[in-house]
Amino acid sequence: MTIKGDLIKQGAEARIYKTTFFGRETIIKERFVKGYRHPTLDERLTKRRLIQEARCLARCQKHGIEAPTVYFLDEETRSIYLEFIPGKTLRDFIYSSPSQDDLFSMSDKVGELLSILHNTAGMIHGDLTTSNIIIQEGTGKLVLIDFGLGSVSSLAEDKAVDLYVLERAFISTHPNTEHLFQRILDSYKNTSKKAGEVVLKKLDEVQQRGRKKLAFG
Repeated sequence: MTIKGDLIKQGAEARIYKTTFFGRETIIKERFVKGYRHPTLDERLTKRRLIQEARCLARCQKHGIEAPTVYFLDEETRSIYLEFIPGKTLRDFIYSSPSQDDLFSMSDKVGELLSILHNTAGMIHGDLTTSNIIIQEGTGKLVLIDFGLGSVSSLAEDKAVDLYVLERAFISTHPNTEHLFQRILDSYKNTSKKAGEVVLKKLDEVQQRGRKKLAFG
């Protein structure tokens, strides 16, 4: 099946289209062919990632985490058809200069969401940025999107790296927001208690390794 709509984004891994699929607003995520890979390997890896992303989204919903519904998986065109979520990204929300109270409230919600993702659902997002969290229009609910690098893991190290990726995203995209990220971590810890403490302790180690890498290259 080949359905194309309006190209709304093109990243390193995929093109993102918006279209209509059986009367529903839909996002199509079409993965690129990687010319530097052997065709058989590329096809195998792409198929695995498509299936893994669909499984991650289904697992989110099973655990009460807001995520797009998967409508269709098309291995032939390397595409996954997803529910369109109206709203603004967390990135755009932060850039819109909301009040400090609203920023703190949103940070608390993000921390709670990520704690449930990691410590209840046992999932790793793989690419946590403020562009991959949508504040749903009408409900205000936080919706996680883009699980192209998602996985299932119970390891504190994997969870800590996920948080570290988000921290780096805050540093590069939202300067002078260290207090917001700390608020996210506090909420994360309060939501998961002992499990959260273990992850944040591991995060300290990951941050130290990151600082050494930045210092010595």
